[in-house]
Amino acid sequence: MNDDAPPTFTLDGEDVPFEPGETIIAAARRAGFYVPHLCWHPDFPPHGSCRICTVRVDGRAAAACTTKAAAGQEVENRTEELDAHRKTMLQMLFVEGNHFCPSCEKSGNCVLQATAYEMGMEGPHFEEFYPNRPVDASHPDILLDFNRCILCELCVRASRDVDHKNVFAIGGHGIGSHLVVNAPSGKLGDTAMALGDRAADVCPVGVILTKRRGFVIPIGERRFDRHPISAEVGDEDAR
Repeated sequence: MNDDAPPTFTLDGEDVPFEPGETIIAAARRAGFYVPHLCWHPDFPPHGSCRICTVRVDGRAAAACTTKAAAGQEVENRTEELDAHRKTMLQMLFVEGNHFCPSCEKSGNCVLQATAYEMGMEGPHFEEFYPNRPVDASHPDILLDFNRCILCELCVRASRDVDHKNVFAIGGHGIGSHLVVNAPSGKLGDTAMALGDRAADVCPVGVILTKRRGFVIPIGERRFDRHPISAEVGDEDAR
């Protein structure tokens, strides 16, 4: 036995090496294994809000983005049961917001859409909510479409931790939770947000969009048009 070999856990029967303190999802992706997720991002601390990355660790459900890897763990990930649960959660997200992919500028670059394809989601399944969330076009360079927010909080964390501007926050509770802009007017145009901010390009769906750039990259030539989301493991630059 090589004492210098890194510790490992098993993921769907395959050995995955990990570094001390590393989470299951980070180790898995580095080793080339895809764990479905929405709110996790390699540049930010784990958040654990979407639960799409839920796996079974030694028989018990756990979020792969917040659970630390440990030697000898037996982790189940892409099982029929887990993927079915993920598909149901995705269907609920699609009906909770206004996600009309054919007319969305983010189509082909959207993590929600790409994950739904990966999970084999045939349609929304549940009754649509059709929420009335106004679009904010007050900023000269950035458009906000609150209708598509999935509450991943990536823009909140990016604005707070990277841009140091605290432009965004999550307000409300439960079904009333929603994205808010930290300005007396509630309008993005009354904040210090700039097009070059990290918060401007971190959104995994179509909430934060750059004005006057719509469909510059044609549909069919975009990120997930070229390859499925599961093919990006091991390549964090793709994010």
